[in-house]
Amino acid sequence: MNLEDHIGDILRKSRKAAGVSAHAAAAAAGLSESELTELEGSGNIAKRPDFAKLAPLIGLHPAKLAGIADGWLPSVKDLGAWRELRRIETMQDSAGVNNYLIWDEVSREAAVFDTGWDAQPVIALVEENQLQLRHIFLTHTHEDHIAGLAKLREKFPKAHVHTNARSAPPQQRNRANDFTHLGSLRITNRDTPGHAEDGVTYIVGNWPEDAPHVAIVGDAIFAGSIGNGFQSWDLAKQKIREQIFTLPPDTLICPGHGPFTTVAEEKAHNPFFV
Repeated sequence: MNLEDHIGDILRKSRKAAGVSAHAAAAAAGLSESELTELEGSGNIAKRPDFAKLAPLIGLHPAKLAGIADGWLPSVKDLGAWRELRRIETMQDSAGVNNYLIWDEVSREAAVFDTGWDAQPVIALVEENQLQLRHIFLTHTHEDHIAGLAKLREKFPKAHVHTNARSAPPQQRNRANDFTHLGSLRITNRDTPGHAEDGVTYIVGNWPEDAPHVAIVGDAIFAGSIGNGFQSWDLAKQKIREQIFTLPPDTLICPGHGPFTTVAEEKAHNPFFV
């Protein structure tokens, strides 16, 4: 699976977050403004930018940025350690989004994290594995992450919804010290706003055979990038540092778009963190 954001996406996001004009960024990069515009739009490098000068101007780490340009990808993850974890990707108008299903092997109790564009793949997995869907956890309420919610609630009316959305009924809203048991698995939450005001990351621990924690992060962070700072770019990065980068290095990060990664890989390779 390719990265969610190509090099041009990263440059455009960071330039806008820093409030730097295309003219100034192009000059630092040693490109014409039209060359920078083409790079930001396509991700194709016709002429290699001067990352050493461009990156500090727009708040990126030069070596990490160059690594993305040179094709860095997170390692391919063997999910054998997390046998009861499934990633589902649904598509609409060429826009893909990930959601996740986990369950306890013994009790067969299950939870879904976000719904994707279409709930049917989750429903099929629940039925195929003879699971009992007990919980629906929402990382944030942007449409691509909750489009299948009504269908899921219709199919599993007893499943409890968990969200940070202020508009949700009080019994559905996450609290700082909440934890949920799913058989032997333990699910906690950490606020990660910035991309969305109601952004939240869910941590799943107590996996069999001491498998590393799993962090389901929505659009807070992607492999090699971060989500758009629709609420606040600075807050988004602050919360990633405080709430995600403080998890154990081998924690498996499950983003809303793009491939799996880990805390260690993002600390080492994500250019948004200098």
